[in-house]
Amino acid sequence: MREESVFMSDRLSPMHSFPTICTPRGPVPADAPRWNPQRASSMPSHRYRSAFDRVEIPLTGRTWPQARIEQAPLWVPVDLRDGNQALAEPMDTPRKRRMFDLLVAMGFKEIEVGYPSASRTDFDFVRHLATSGAVPDDVTVVVFTPAKQDLIERTFESIEGMDRAVVHLYIPTAPVWRDVVLGRSRAEVHGVVLEAAAQMERLARSRPGADIRFEFSPEVFVLTEPDFVLELCNSLTELWDASPDRPVIHNLPATVEIATPNVYADQIEYMHRHLDRRDSVILSVHPHNDRGTGTACAELAVLAGAQRVEGCLFGNGERTGNVDLVNLALNLHAQGVDPMIDFSDIDEIRRTVEHCNRLPVPPRHPYGGDLVHTAFSGTHQDAISKGFAHRASSGCDLWSVPYLPIDPADVGRTYEAVIRVNSQSGKGGIAHLLQSNYGVDLPAGLRADFSRTVQTATDDSGREATPKDLWELFEATYLVPGRDGSVTLTSWSTDRNPAGEHRFICTLRVGEREGDYEGTGNGPVSAFTHALAAAGIEVDIVDFSEHATATGQGSPAMAYAECRVGAGGGRRWGAGQDTSVLTASILAVLSAVNRAG
Repeated sequence: MREESVFMSDRLSPMHSFPTICTPRGPVPADAPRWNPQRASSMPSHRYRSAFDRVEIPLTGRTWPQARIEQAPLWVPVDLRDGNQALAEPMDTPRKRRMFDLLVAMGFKEIEVGYPSASRTDFDFVRHLATSGAVPDDVTVVVFTPAKQDLIERTFESIEGMDRAVVHLYIPTAPVWRDVVLGRSRAEVHGVVLEAAAQMERLARSRPGADIRFEFSPEVFVLTEPDFVLELCNSLTELWDASPDRPVIHNLPATVEIATPNVYADQIEYMHRHLDRRDSVILSVHPHNDRGTGTACAELAVLAGAQRVEGCLFGNGERTGNVDLVNLALNLHAQGVDPMIDFSDIDEIRRTVEHCNRLPVPPRHPYGGDLVHTAFSGTHQDAISKGFAHRASSGCDLWSVPYLPIDPADVGRTYEAVIRVNSQSGKGGIAHLLQSNYGVDLPAGLRADFSRTVQTATDDSGREATPKDLWELFEATYLVPGRDGSVTLTSWSTDRNPAGEHRFICTLRVGEREGDYEGTGNGPVSAFTHALAAAGIEVDIVDFSEHATATGQGSPAMAYAECRVGAGGGRRWGAGQDTSVLTASILAVLSAVNRAG
């Protein structure tokens, strides 16, 4: 089914037209500039309201626009709870354990592990962690509960025997949720929260040997009146008697993302400024991605005072997902800030997450997708290739390579997949792949010449050309003509004549004709061109270069020659490869001759 939906467009004819219902047919707005001819669409946008019309944010003199993120917040993965409940096939205990072990190995120190009262599977997994010794001494588990007495009891049962835990209490607080879902007033919701919080405090006090802390989430914070959220949070800070050595977590979720990220930042800064006992409160955020700006919301929230961020690896979660912790953490890394989490083997992390979630990570997913460090465009490839060369020659440790925001090696990627060639590629990328894979350093003119050959081949095939494909095409185009063409060397030798000139003595086969020829020059290659002239083939070397392809005795050498061949003066490139530099040079000239026909 998925394959059909992806490739449906392949079956559309070039003349296919979409239904007219999709075509905007309204007038051009009267105030539109002449350069913008967009018309009104048929979308019923009038049914929705701006966030500014729904929630008043009493904030002036905001400071977050001038702030900078200089250290990582506390990252809290919720893959095992929020991410898990969004899966069509929720994780069983073995998959949950594999995910938990991955999160621990990456360095997460606070991990939300489940919603124990929601299902037997969740409860059993929390009990598994409590009894198996799987939780390291420096890791705190978080368990999630609604504000209901029996479910809170069940949640505390699940963490029996754990030395440390955070119990996470939530209740919907936004007007629509209060009216439609709960059927309660503000005062009634507040009463339910206080009763639940007091029950949690009693249950925690009954376990004097355990370090049990509390977290509160006013669900759909972004649509809740700021004064009500403040009222709820401050009352719980007091009830739980928060202190710097036993802080409370107030988690302010964009449960459904409904506004531009700056609005969320203003809401967070308002709470940051007005929360009581601020040094005893950990201000946490939990952005979702309904508008596609969850990452921006989280980053701006940290600028606005958030100290803790909840999210999922690769952004799994309900609807369009939770905020992506991979994206957030590596964004910090790319700005020179230690993310405090280890992503040095991003492919293994991705494989584990895909196994546990049974969902693929898209190839263009930031930092972790298969293609995120890959360039197909010719201009991009050329810039990247030059960036690598500059970095190698400068010896500077500071990363600065065009089109690569981080070094792929930082996340365990090799450079092999950075540049890949298809019909959109250019000479720089082609040259880079031949050099990095085969040690072939093409001169500038030959790069342009060969790129035209590659362009034709990839246009004809419609497929990507691998480094092996490029080498085979290069060999067939430039190396074979020097070894097997209409003009061949049957035998040859060089020496110097009494005048000190180089002499080239050879037997040449030209088509069906074979003869012995001799030429002299200021070098062996020059002498060879004169021997060719004696055979009736006029050759003028326009450009020439040579190099070794590897270090060590017996390594092959490459030679490249651009020659003007014949009376018409047609110019052709040729190449030669041999363990002898001279032989490679002779073969390069012979290749150009044969390619000129």
